[in-house]
Amino acid sequence: MRSLPAQRRSFQFSHWSFMFAQIAVWSFVVLAVTGAVLMVFYDPSMARVTYDGSYGPLRGLLVSKAFDSTMHLSLEVRGGLLIRQMHHWAALVFMAAVVVQLLRMFLTGAFRRPRTRQWLIWVTLLALGMAAGESGNALPDDLLSGGSLWLIMSVVQSVPVVGTWVFSLLFGPEFPGERVIPVLYGGHLLIAVVMAALLIARELLVRRHGHSRFIAAMPARRSAGPAMALATIGMLIILGFGFQIAPIWLYGPATPTQSSAGSVPDWYMGFLDGALRIMPGWELTLGDYTLSLAVLVPTLVVPGVFFTALAAYPAAERFLVSRRGRRDALGRPKATSRMTRETLARDLLDRPRDTPLKSAIAVAGVTFYGLLWTASANDQIAHQFHLTVETVTIFFRYAVVIGPVIAFIGTRWICLALQRTDQLVAERGVETGIITRSPDGGFHERLAPAQQERREPTITSGR
Repeated sequence: MRSLPAQRRSFQFSHWSFMFAQIAVWSFVVLAVTGAVLMVFYDPSMARVTYDGSYGPLRGLLVSKAFDSTMHLSLEVRGGLLIRQMHHWAALVFMAAVVVQLLRMFLTGAFRRPRTRQWLIWVTLLALGMAAGESGNALPDDLLSGGSLWLIMSVVQSVPVVGTWVFSLLFGPEFPGERVIPVLYGGHLLIAVVMAALLIARELLVRRHGHSRFIAAMPARRSAGPAMALATIGMLIILGFGFQIAPIWLYGPATPTQSSAGSVPDWYMGFLDGALRIMPGWELTLGDYTLSLAVLVPTLVVPGVFFTALAAYPAAERFLVSRRGRRDALGRPKATSRMTRETLARDLLDRPRDTPLKSAIAVAGVTFYGLLWTASANDQIAHQFHLTVETVTIFFRYAVVIGPVIAFIGTRWICLALQRTDQLVAERGVETGIITRSPDGGFHERLAPAQQERREPTITSGR
């Protein structure tokens, strides 16, 4: 009776896909530690000073205190560049781990009760991570982050009714003003605190409900937690030490009239850039208001629908399954007590092939995201393949509509084919590669009976 609570108190590595949550947690730990170090040297001020640091090409230029302190941290503080690059790499790895964790939970059905709140936490972390990354990228006040401020200004101004008020809150009376960096810095810190609280809440939920598992999984290893921590932190140190990222001394300080050539956002914001590039220049006039759909739809409507669909999917599936499960195989309505007794074991995860519809929806969503992400490089694709940008843009406009449909149909067909293959193996047996000769002189392959995986019994208690 005491073994179950003990197992729930520690991370158990019983399947390789369970490591993504641990990578996200330890990446955030690195983010918090390195961010605390960066706070000591960073000055979130847009007041103008003359740069007099160690980097000669920029010496004598009029820059903001934010840019000057970031340059001092990167080139003059011992270990400062390593800490700053580790912080940036940890943000990229954290977002990748959150995305893959959400995909794993969706494909395996780990979002169902009692783990729906954990699913909502990961969805919220994805949205907050994007906001934290975008606000953090603007803090150095270099030429690359200046382009991000232009995008933020365009998105804010496209919002009807409250867009002007939000613009004045961020930038003040004019762009870029003297307010945006301190406001983004405060928002960046607040988002980090909320994300830390969500990760703590997720850990408490895991301890309360225990870990999910597959039908056939390796024995749990409790020692995998420290190993995952060392591997994640070690890899981030290697990335920060050996791979340069965000060299602001090459970009120079931000200026409202200039933009860095070839600048692209971080990978997790690429789909928004792609949506902006392929969206037609539509506008809608309602009375005295003109809505810029070319900016509003790709930057607010598409992400809003995406995150709403992610958050609402567990409730929608639960509603549809409950309606479908109200009748038995003969079409007769079931009693409420019988429906309660037929609740399946909650810790058991799905195989993607066993849920073709859900797997097809996941692959269609990934295809839609991947096409938008690829569309963010439409100019580079046009240059490499000697095409016009208009031709590539039109192709992606059709592809983002047709591609997910093809992916949905193909994935569902593959899952059904894998199910039929499993059924044939269960009926005929497993090929052993051993050839035997029968008394009549014929040769036949010996088949071994398929091992039936032990499935979890249904819960018969109505509690």
